Amino acid sequence: MTGYRTFRAPVPGGELAGGVWNTDAPAAGGSSGPTLVAIHGITASHRAWELVAAALPDTRLIAPDLRGRGRSSGLPGPYRLVDHADDVVRAMDALGVDRAPVVGHSMGAFVAVRVAERHPDRVERLVLVDGGLPIPQPPGVAPEDLPSVVLGPALQRLGMRFASPEEYRAFWHAHPAIGPWWNDAIERYVDYDLVGEAPALRSSAAEAAVSVNALELDGSAGYAEALAGLTLPLAFLRAPRGLLDADPLYDPSVVADWARRLPAMRVHETDDLNHYTIVMTEDGVRQVLPLLHPTRTEETP
Repeated sequence: MTGYRTFRAPVPGGELAGGVWNTDAPAAGGSSGPTLVAIHGITASHRAWELVAAALPDTRLIAPDLRGRGRSSGLPGPYRLVDHADDVVRAMDALGVDRAPVVGHSMGAFVAVRVAERHPDRVERLVLVDGGLPIPQPPGVAPEDLPSVVLGPALQRLGMRFASPEEYRAFWHAHPAIGPWWNDAIERYVDYDLVGEAPALRSSAAEAAVSVNALELDGSAGYAEALAGLTLPLAFLRAPRGLLDADPLYDPSVVADWARRLPAMRVHETDDLNHYTIVMTEDGVRQVLPLLHPTRTEETP
C-alpha cells in the first residue's frame, strides 16, 4: 500500500469517520486515479477492508465507519439503511469523489444498494459480497429474535465487557469463522473495534444501530423493491459457509430466485470461504479481487 489515513466527514449529528488507503495511488492519464468505495458489515468497521486495499495498490479505497460503528459509534440515529447510504455519499462529497464503483460486504451490500437507489449518478457499478439480497426470515423465529439468530456471536459480544485487549482478541480467536484464519489484518481490525476503559472495554458497535439494521435485512421498508429496480452493472458473490463457518448466509435457491428477478446481475460462487474470510483473508481477496479491479467488466472471472 502507498499510504493510509483516516478521515472525518460532516454528517447530521456530527462527523462520520473512516479510512482511505492508497492515498498516493498514481494518477491515470494525468487525471486522478481510480477510486473504490467500500462499505463494511453490520457490526464491523472500515478496517475490514485492509487486505482488499493492499491488493489494489493503484486504487484509492475509501471506507467509512457507518453510523453507530467504529469511530462513528457516537453519532445519533436514525440508523436506517437509507441513512447510512446518505452518509456514504456525504463522505464521497467530503473526499471529492463524484462517482465510483461501490462494494459492500454483508449489511454493507444492503447499504450499497440504497446508495445506488437514492444517488444513481454517484455509482458506476455495484459489487455485493455475501450480502445485499434479502434474507428470508427463518420459520418460527419472531422478528425481535431475528438479530440474534442471524448474527450469533457477532451480536452477543456487543453486550459483553472485556478486561484487556488480550481478552478481546481471545474472544475472536475462539470464533469459529475467524479464529482458524487469524492474521495481522484481523488483529488490527479487532483492536480497532475495542473502545472504553479497562476493565470494561467493549465493542464500538452500538446495539441500537445493529438491532435496527438487522430487522431490515429481510427486504422490508421498500428495500426489495429498490433492489429489483436497479439497472446498473451488478455482481453478487456468495460464500459457501456463513457467519459460524457452517450453513451459508444465502441458500443457493435464494440467490437463484434473485438472479431470475435481476437478469443483469452476475452471480459468482467462491470456493472454501465463509462470510468473514471472503474479505478478511488473502484467499478470499484473491477470489473477490477480479470483480473489484477498476478495469473489471461483468464477464465471468
